Amino acid sequence: MGESFSGAGELETALYTLEDVLQHSTRDDCWIVVDGKVYDVTKFLLDHPGGDEVIIASTGKDATDDFENVGHSNSARAMMKEYVIGRANASTFPSKPSYSYSGSSTQAAPSVPDRSDLLIKVLQFVVPFFILCFALALRYLAKEERAPKVE
Repeated sequence: MGESFSGAGELETALYTLEDVLQHSTRDDCWIVVDGKVYDVTKFLLDHPGGDEVIIASTGKDATDDFENVGHSNSARAMMKEYVIGRANASTFPSKPSYSYSGSSTQAAPSVPDRSDLLIKVLQFVVPFFILCFALALRYLAKEERAPKVE
């Protein structure tokens, strides 16, 4: 399992590898890694507001990005402390890709939307417009049929 280490100002804590974490990826035994810490969240799965599937999908990898992208509250972050069981051995986890811009400017190049994004944005406007026009035309035609004919 994990070996122990002692950090500056921290209590002695277990150090877990990716293999250790992978062995705990079910509803009955679930560990996740967030910000270099290993959490046994098995008892929390049923209480998680987003459902247990969300957490189980984040097992077996560094789930920091998944956790941060959701925007958890300060109380959720404080609650995590009771589930910490150790630290992750970073050398056993795949490294995250880093992205950099190699241009001469210090600002990032402006992103150019690709054609599919532009098409989607246009359709988001055009389709509702045509539906509205169709509905108005049907309403107009329905009034014409109900109106008494004058001879």
